[in-house]
Formats: sequence, structure tokens, C-alpha cells
Amino acid sequence: MKDLTKKQKIVMSIVAIIIIAGIAVALVMGFNFDLRFQSTKKLELYLEKEYEISDIKNITNEVMPNEAVLLQKVEVYEDSVSIIAKEITEEQKQSIIEKVNEKYQLELNADETEIATIPNTRGRDLIKPYVVPFIIATVVILAYMAIRYRKLNWVKIILKTIAVLIIAEATLMSLIAITRIPIGRLTIPMIVTVYILTFVALTAKLEKQLEASKEE
Repeated sequence: MKDLTKKQKIVMSIVAIIIIAGIAVALVMGFNFDLRFQSTKKLELYLEKEYEISDIKNITNEVMPNEAVLLQKVEVYEDSVSIIAKEITEEQKQSIIEKVNEKYQLELNADETEIATIPNTRGRDLIKPYVVPFIIATVVILAYMAIRYRKLNWVKIILKTIAVLIIAEATLMSLIAITRIPIGRLTIPMIVTVYILTFVALTAKLEKQLEASKEE
């Protein structure tokens, strides 16, 4: 029992350090958002024909080396391309259009092509659609646990479950902040995975305790 307690203390100490470090990084540097959710510039070109996204990628790599660039096919017939980057200068726009014209024998006019500004997506806007479903799911699960484990001091179980869930999600977000993993499409699935695993682990432990209490 002492060994187990010692291990628990070590784990909790590590978790506490991770959360504190994560909060510090988040306050000083903020989270590292994926390019899709940052304030960016967008250049959209209508090519009027089919094209290979790899060709456009080669062009942007040549014009904007070492810069993160997001390329997307747009329009119904995928005859337009959207080029999104943190910053696109007029010179880069001119160079990209010249190379695209040369590659596909087009006559795109740089003066008639504008660089659009895309505002950043706030973190709260990213998670807003999931808040209510999470709350409903949590309330339902906690209600089930209160009924299922009512003989095991259900009030303590509910409070402990909420605390463990908060700590688990805080640890995940702290690790994301520290490692600078981009906040993007995979963030919500990661949060949901930790959410499910937390409940599964707690339920498995409580089932063993319930079985033990029945035997007694």
C-alpha cells in the first residue's frame, strides 16, 4: 500500500508540474494554432482548367521557401486554387501568378487578383459547438454513476470523477501548449479520447470495488 501511495504521489507531482508549466507557456506564448485558424492571407486563383495541387505546391515552395502554406482546391469543378499563408506580399503574389501562367499557359493578371485577409479563429469559437454536448454527456454519465455506485459513497465518487476529468483534460492541454502541437482539427478528437478513456478507467476501477463490496 505504501508503494502504491508513493507511486501516486510521484504521478501527481509530475502531473502538477506539467499543468503548471502548461499554464505558464499558455500565458506567455499562447497556444500554437493551426494555419487554418490563424490570421492569414489568402490568394485565390481561377485556373479555368484541371491542375495538379503538387504543381502549385512546387511553385509556392519556390516563391515562399520555409513558409507554411495551405493549398486547397475550390469551386465545384476544382478549377480554382486557394493559397493560404501567414503572409503573402505583392511581390510573392506577382511571382506565383507568373509561374502559374507559365506552367499552365494562362494569362492571369496580378493587378486584378487581390490578397484577402482572413481573421483568426478564437479558441472559444473553436470549442463552442462542443460545449453543450459535452455538458449533457457528462451529466448523463455522472447520473448513471451515481445510481450504479450508490452503495460506494456516490457523492465522493462524483466529486472525484469530476476532479479527475478536469485534471486529465488540463494535463492534455498543458502538453499541447508545452510541445507546441498546433490547435486544429485533431484537437477535439484528442480531447474526446482523453474524456472517454478517463471514464473507462474510472468505471473499471469502480466495478472492481462494487464486486468486492458485494462479496463482503
